[in-house]
Amino acid sequence: MAGRLSVLLLIIINVVVNGAAIASAIRSEHRNAYATMMYMGTPRDYEFYVAARVMLRSLSNLAVDADLVVIASVDVPLPWVQAFEEEDGAKVVIVENLNNPYKNQPNFNQRFKLTLNKLYAWNLEDYDRVPSNKVFKDMIAELENGRQNTDGADQGFIGSYFPELLNEPMFHPPSNNTKLNGNYRLPLGYQMDATYYYLRLRWNVPCGPNSVITFPGAPWLKPWYWWSWPVLPLGLKWHQQRYQTIGYGSEMPLVFLQAAIYLGIIAVTRIARPNLAKLCYKRLADKNISGIQQMGIKMLAMWFIVGSYTIPFFIIPSTVHPIVGWALYLLGAFTLSLVTNSVFLLPILPVLVPWFGIFGVLLVMACPWYKDGVVRALSVFGYGFCAAPALWVAMNKVMRSLRVSIDREVLLPRMADETELSLSGFNKLY
Repeated sequence: MAGRLSVLLLIIINVVVNGAAIASAIRSEHRNAYATMMYMGTPRDYEFYVAARVMLRSLSNLAVDADLVVIASVDVPLPWVQAFEEEDGAKVVIVENLNNPYKNQPNFNQRFKLTLNKLYAWNLEDYDRVPSNKVFKDMIAELENGRQNTDGADQGFIGSYFPELLNEPMFHPPSNNTKLNGNYRLPLGYQMDATYYYLRLRWNVPCGPNSVITFPGAPWLKPWYWWSWPVLPLGLKWHQQRYQTIGYGSEMPLVFLQAAIYLGIIAVTRIARPNLAKLCYKRLADKNISGIQQMGIKMLAMWFIVGSYTIPFFIIPSTVHPIVGWALYLLGAFTLSLVTNSVFLLPILPVLVPWFGIFGVLLVMACPWYKDGVVRALSVFGYGFCAAPALWVAMNKVMRSLRVSIDREVLLPRMADETELSLSGFNKLY
């Protein structure tokens, strides 16, 4: 998997250690280690930083008999490094970013440019079960020689460098605690892909303990994003780990601020609604509105409605708890829908139909009683099929109401003005 923090390296290859390592400057307390990496240069650096901290804290809470190591690039902010070391109990190894010779090849994803920093794991020679510095140097030489790499990232390179691993025996801990020599493949259970869960909505692992869960797939559906749940049920499990470890102290002040602003807008909108509507339509009444302009007003109203349901989504802190995120989103969408209703004199219920639709689909997806992922997917599809006609009817009602409002507020004032002019002329003649 190409994700940089979703891969947790627990290397169990038992080989002879030799050479000097860059990690020798840190003192190891255990003979084994869990290692992850952190580098900068993507739009989601902070999110990956949060993910790394939750993983480290969850391992620390399990009291694992191993060191926790973070391979951090030199440009990782100092406060983040200090948090890893002082709050999470990790040993941070600062490294220079490895040059990626595949960054210009076709179809290369730039967010994987620095994933080759994972190769530094082969240089952590303070531990018993890490390959030698000789292997690390040979890897660097292969990079410089342009070894074939299908994806241009860590996965493609490591798979190319160790092509014989698919034929190696499976690793099973010996019952008599003897040491094993050679290369072994880890059973599936040591690193579980979260997609195995979604088909049956439960774990069904035939071999090995479930040690590490990884979340491959689309970057915008990683579990640390609030919108990932209930789309992906395991997202809530991940946030339970975060709640129990590092918490949400950095995001909650902004959440409270947004909630207060929304509540204030609701109060002001309800108080000022009559004057706001008169102001908007008085300006329209003073102008000669053509058919094209009326169409523009209708389009503007539709954009207001669309904005009511999209703007709140993008301004919520992306790493808050899903329940907090969705609650704040629904509050924001409701607030801006009221503003749209007040400005364009629209019926409130049709404007809120998308709001009820979103709330309903969240309930359908979050339902805990599905027997498997197929039934869950069919339920969501069925809900969407039934909700689509209601959304269509609501939008038609909005357009009809808008047309009536424009005709009433624009044409009637014109008729009144013409009547006043006629009476004025009549009085002069009299």
